[in-house]
Order: sequence, then structure tokens, then C-alpha cells
Amino acid sequence: MTLTSTVPRELVHRSAVAEVLLTGWRRVDDTRFVISAQWPRGHCFFTPVAGGYHDPLIGCETLRQIGLLLGHAEFGVPFGHQFIVWDLGLAVRPQHLRVGYEPAALSIDITCTKIERRGENLSRLRFEAVFHREGDVVATGGGSFSCMAPQVYRRVRGEHGLARGLHRLPPISAAAPHSVGRVSPMDVVLSPTGERNRWLLRTDTRHPVLFEHAVDHVPGMVLIEAARQATASALGRPCYLPLSITSEFKRYTELGRPCAIEARRLSGVAAAGQETVLVSAVQDGAEVFGCTVSAGRHER
Repeated sequence: MTLTSTVPRELVHRSAVAEVLLTGWRRVDDTRFVISAQWPRGHCFFTPVAGGYHDPLIGCETLRQIGLLLGHAEFGVPFGHQFIVWDLGLAVRPQHLRVGYEPAALSIDITCTKIERRGENLSRLRFEAVFHREGDVVATGGGSFSCMAPQVYRRVRGEHGLARGLHRLPPISAAAPHSVGRVSPMDVVLSPTGERNRWLLRTDTRHPVLFEHAVDHVPGMVLIEAARQATASALGRPCYLPLSITSEFKRYTELGRPCAIEARRLSGVAAAGQETVLVSAVQDGAEVFGCTVSAGRHER
């Protein structure tokens, strides 16, 4: 009898076992691994989209967890070291993304394309992923991150570190949930400014998924969700299916400072039947995050 369980939550930096998506892994060689994962049929935040497809953002969260798992379990990054994500991207194949009668069981082929060390310690890693579901490729993606020892991180973060007593802005008003593809105001991460395609980032640190544990900056998944919601509003299509998401994290987005989210439709770059939106986050006059989202025609 084969039993299924999740990987230890500590390996993917989750406090709640329910938020762990990975169920196992094995090493193929020094640069290749196979990771198993499960996407639930229903999730309190990564809800089905466009009339019955798994939310592609759960794929982005899966990639985030894969990077952490590899860092700790295969490349010896000690607990307490910080992971800094630089980029994350995912493209899905809708024909294999439908929510079925059981959770989606995934086998994910991982190839590490860049492994950098400082002495014996991992300093940077890039990996590419191919997601298989029942033998079919359901998504491809990848990302890169660097690692930082606790004492270095404390020096880099300075007054923004967790131990310094953070000043966090109280949650501001939420955009109309339906306009950004959400049902509950609690899940909305954009606040209207009165300007078309421009919002303030709304960070509610009480959110049980987006702020699943204590952090000293805005998590990357919050910014990716902001890009998804901004795209829905910019296109006027709250029920769209994101076909690809390509994100770049340029610097820390601070919790205690206003952050503007801006969306701009791109022309002439998307495949037939698709639309593409460029979303950027600007804080204190500097771009901290950029994301390109391509939307498909799959709507209920």
C-alpha cells in the first residue's frame, strides 16, 4: 500500500500543512530532479477560474515551493537563511488544466540550469520545470533565487527587518471584487485611485494565505496576484484564464510604504486569440516589480 503525504512544511516555508502543495521528490542526478505535487479541486484562495480551470497562480506557488525544497533538501541551504526570488514564470496548456473529479496529481521534471556557490554554500540557483498530469504536459515554467545568510540579511534589511518592529499600513479600501476577478473583498489586493488602470497595492497582513507567516516585506505571490487582478480590470474580463505569467522582482517591496500598481495593454505581442498586459509596481519612485500576463479566451 502506498501512502501519500506532503513534504515537511518547513522545507517550503509554510506554517500550515494545508498550504503545502508538494508531496515528494527524488534526485535523478546533480542537476535533475522529479517532484510530485497535488493541486486540490477547491482551495480557499486559488479557486477555479474561467469556468472550471485550475488557477495558474497555484502553479506559481508550486514553483516557489520547489525552489525552497531544492535549496534546503538538495543543496544544503540551512534553515534560517533567506531566499530572494528574482524571477518566476509559468505557461499553461488549458486542455490539460481542467478541474476533474479528483485532485490534480502532478509529476514535475526539474532541470537546474545555473548553480552558483560561494565557497561550499549555495548562493544562486535557476531551474526549469515541466509539469505532467496523467502523462500530458500541463504547464512549463521556472525561476531563479539567491540565498543570504541571516547576518547578511539583517545588515541588508536594516530598519526593515522583522526584529525592528515593523510599521505596516492598515488595509485600505478594496476595489470592487468582481472587477478584478474575485468574490470576497478580503482577497482583493488592489485599491482604487480614481485613475484608469492605476491602483494602490492593498496589503492585509491578516490574510491567511497571502500572509501565511510573518514577513518583513510584501511577498512575491502578493505582487503576482496584483498583476493578475490588474490584468482582469484592464481587459474588462474578470473571468479570464491567465495563459502565461512572467514576473521579475527588482527590489524589496516594503510593507510600510504606499506602492502603485499600473497596467498597460500591449499590442502586437500576443498570439492569435490572446491579449497581453504589462503590470508594474512602483514604490518611492522606483519600479520594484514587473509582470507580463497573457490572457486566453477561455471564459464561462
